[in-house]
Amino acid sequence: MVTVDNERCDSMSMESKRPSTAAMNNNNNRNQIQKLEVYNEIILRLKESNSDEAKEPGFDDELFAHFNRLPTRYALDVNVERAEDVLMHKRLLSLAHDPVNGPVFDVRLVQVSQSSEDSVDCSSPGKQTTQSIHPPPAFGSAPNLEALALEANGNNSVNSHIDIPRPMHEITFSTDDKPKLLSQLTSLLAEIGLNIQEAHAFSTVDGYSLDVFVVDGWAFEETEELRDAIERKLSKLEKQSWKDQQDQRGKSCQIDHLRIPNDGTDVWEIDPQFLSLDHKVASGSYGDLYKGTYRSQEVAIKMLKAERIDTDMQQEFAQEVYIMRKIRHKNVVQFIGACTKPSSLCIVTEFMSGGSVYDYLHKQKGTFKLPILLKVAIDISRGMNYLHQNNIIHRDLKCANLLMDENDVVKVADFGVARVKAQTGVMTAETGTYRWMAPEVIEHKPYDLKADVFSFGVVLWELLTGKLPYEFLTPVQAAIGVVQKGLRPTIPKNTQPKLAELLGKCWQKDPTLRPDFTEIIDILKKITIEVENAEDRRTEKGSGRFLSLLRRGHH
Repeated sequence: MVTVDNERCDSMSMESKRPSTAAMNNNNNRNQIQKLEVYNEIILRLKESNSDEAKEPGFDDELFAHFNRLPTRYALDVNVERAEDVLMHKRLLSLAHDPVNGPVFDVRLVQVSQSSEDSVDCSSPGKQTTQSIHPPPAFGSAPNLEALALEANGNNSVNSHIDIPRPMHEITFSTDDKPKLLSQLTSLLAEIGLNIQEAHAFSTVDGYSLDVFVVDGWAFEETEELRDAIERKLSKLEKQSWKDQQDQRGKSCQIDHLRIPNDGTDVWEIDPQFLSLDHKVASGSYGDLYKGTYRSQEVAIKMLKAERIDTDMQQEFAQEVYIMRKIRHKNVVQFIGACTKPSSLCIVTEFMSGGSVYDYLHKQKGTFKLPILLKVAIDISRGMNYLHQNNIIHRDLKCANLLMDENDVVKVADFGVARVKAQTGVMTAETGTYRWMAPEVIEHKPYDLKADVFSFGVVLWELLTGKLPYEFLTPVQAAIGVVQKGLRPTIPKNTQPKLAELLGKCWQKDPTLRPDFTEIIDILKKITIEVENAEDRRTEKGSGRFLSLLRRGHH
């Protein structure tokens, strides 16, 4: 049985690189074989340990179903020496099926290898923790983020670190999967005072989650107290969720039209009979993107999946329409209209024939020469500057949300999570995509327009290198590195000096030290002039040599 790796995705754009079909098939087959080997090894270990559960009739089939409902990555990453952990994961997922249980969790002590410089003992004074008296985590350790941060800054001394075991707590959650779940769990752990050192998030094919965190910040001899603290926080979270549902009762899809804020100056409601779908361009968890026509005009049509529409999705849709219908700028994708009937919610925009910058870089393996790169960066900056001047924070700026038209003009797109800036000037809650996200957003701290500037810095680096940010880390591991270790993408040594300086300014931890987009446009224009002048000097020098050779030949 072959199962698709069902990792979470908040955007219609896929982050994965697309190799050839043959290579993908070979890779899938290899992964399936490895998954089967892990399954067989777990079965063998459980039976050798005389596990009562493993003796029950039909257990082998149940365990096989457990592996198949989770992504292949689960089998490849799980620690086979800890077969009993797989039983715990299976049990939690089973308990999560009953809505009465709400989110279910397990807490235990594990022994984690850490470099000697990182080993800060958070247990009671005087206790020695160099012996492996606790089991290892359920999944293999992520890359050493401290080492990555040092390497990015040119420090190669990390090889001298000595690994010594250190006790931490491993917390495993399971519940029905839903948008923003990972954000809620990380926020919950932060509120308790825990520091996330490792994170592994899995979604099942039938809509449940298994999220595993290795944390420190809590005395290791007080595991029961930690369990009680998590229980209290989860109870509070469930009560708030129930209250929100009650507040929204009666506002579900049983209405003729969604009510969108309207000042009476726009006529943007789309009549579906004039929409024609040509073909699907992309597909995501919550909607599909089509190329089509509307009244003889080529358009892009983003249609929400009816089965995934709930009150939260309706509010997000309404917010996107509210923002897009007020925007008019050549570097922002043009809004055509929307259909607000709950059975066919869709947003119609101009069709961008050039595709996304992400696809160009990572799927077509395209590159930008420096003069073109600067033009693209200025296009993005102008679009973002327009949004910021209208107090709109994009909150998900990345290459997948930057589209190119037939004239290679780059435009900012996808306002599904954009918001009008609060009157206080700051906002909270994690929103966006971890690889491009500002540290203050990751940490659920108040943030403002400068959060988009940090994301722009990562996009600029991506244009420069053609690489995926933190490509050897999972998104969650990258987020932990950015916040806890000051991790930033490594700037290539041959980068134009002022461009490298701009990247550093955009990545400042303190948002007030980051430039705004008006400043960024000025900096990019000055760099463009320098690059053009340098190119002119090289051309003149080459022409001079050619004329000199002609004169010599004439004489």
